[in-house]
Amino acid sequence: MGIKKIERTRWDTYFNTFSQTLMRSHRVDYAEIRVLSTEFGAQQETTWLPLQGITFDAKSDLLEVLVENLDHLVWHPSEIYVDEAADGTLMRFEVLRKDGTREIIELR
Repeated sequence: MGIKKIERTRWDTYFNTFSQTLMRSHRVDYAEIRVLSTEFGAQQETTWLPLQGITFDAKSDLLEVLVENLDHLVWHPSEIYVDEAADGTLMRFEVLRKDGTREIIELR
C-alpha cells in the first residue's frame, strides 16, 4: 500500500485497532525507535524490543509506544505517516513533532 498520512481525527482509532489486533493474534512484533532532531541529531532509542502496544490520547495530545521495559512518549505530535504492506500490515510509521523532531518506529 505504501506510505500515507493518517489524519489526526483517526490516530486514536488507528493505533487502538492495531494494538487490539496485535493482542488478539498473540503474535510478538518487535519495534525499533529512532529519534531525529536538529538539536541532537539521530538517536537510537531502542533496538528491536517486543512491542506491547501503541495508543494515542487526544486529551493529553500524547502518542505512546509501549515496548518491553520502556514507555516511549511522543508529546504534541503534529503529523503521522504510516507505511503499510500490501496486506495492510503496519511496517513502520513516522511521527513529526511540532518542534521539528521526527520519530521513526519500525516494526517486524
